[in-house]
Amino acid sequence: MEILTLRDPSSPVEAQFVPDAGMIGVSLTDSGVQLLGQRRGLDAYVADGKTMGIPLLYPWANRLSDSTYAVDGENVTLAPNTFRTDPNGLPIHGLLAAYPRWRVVARSDNELSAELDFGNDPDLLASFPFPHLLAMTVRLSERTLTLRTSVTPTAGKAVPLCYGFHPYLQLPDVPRSEWVIETPPLRHLELDGQGLPTGESTRQQATTEALGDRAFDDGYDQVPDGAVFAVSGGDRRVEVRFDQGYPAAQVFAPPAEEVVCFEPMAAPTDALRRGGYRVAQPGDSAVAQFSIRV
Repeated sequence: MEILTLRDPSSPVEAQFVPDAGMIGVSLTDSGVQLLGQRRGLDAYVADGKTMGIPLLYPWANRLSDSTYAVDGENVTLAPNTFRTDPNGLPIHGLLAAYPRWRVVARSDNELSAELDFGNDPDLLASFPFPHLLAMTVRLSERTLTLRTSVTPTAGKAVPLCYGFHPYLQLPDVPRSEWVIETPPLRHLELDGQGLPTGESTRQQATTEALGDRAFDDGYDQVPDGAVFAVSGGDRRVEVRFDQGYPAAQVFAPPAEEVVCFEPMAAPTDALRRGGYRVAQPGDSAVAQFSIRV
């Protein structure tokens, strides 16, 4: 696997991506300080789908309530052994963990573009029968890493947009208890014991709070374009901006790990089964973008 490095021409910020392992982002450093949670590392991601860094969750983010779903009257059953399951046995994080068949189409010192012809893989289509071209461009400039994704149908079928990303952020020079997290005004989704939305929700105002010993695994929707989430501590602040196309989010901060995640999602958890998602229409491309500013 080749690890490709992007360098910001205006700062000491660098980023690394691995196209041969699902276009995962494996590193984001500022003057050598690692700001992405490494967890069990790239090898565990490739071998077992154990997430780290900035993985793409595709074609659904987080979990589904079952291994079957229906789109426009078409019933689909996920092919066995093509996805991971969570501790409750629910399908989680999609089909593309460490997927090796991304093709690099452009590269410069601070920008990388790659694409995946989803419709050219029968194994993928067995679980998500919507042929399309999936493209990603990542760019590093002015201390900001921008990830732009487009979905372009390649057949006469619309493509459900339920994917997301899972950026694991850390501040290694500051104790977790001293991290301060900031979230914009949102609608908080009540989740059941399996982490699935119950249908109940409450409005939440913008918040700034110390992480302390708190744990989060919370879902949100009605996230406006341009919304900013952040974690700060010491003299460092890392922002995640939902630039466009991500109206849902998950905030994840497990108690036993020094990471916090602000996850951009094209639709809330389980939307592929419940509905309420946007689609990429034939003849058009659906674009979404988020950015991480150091």
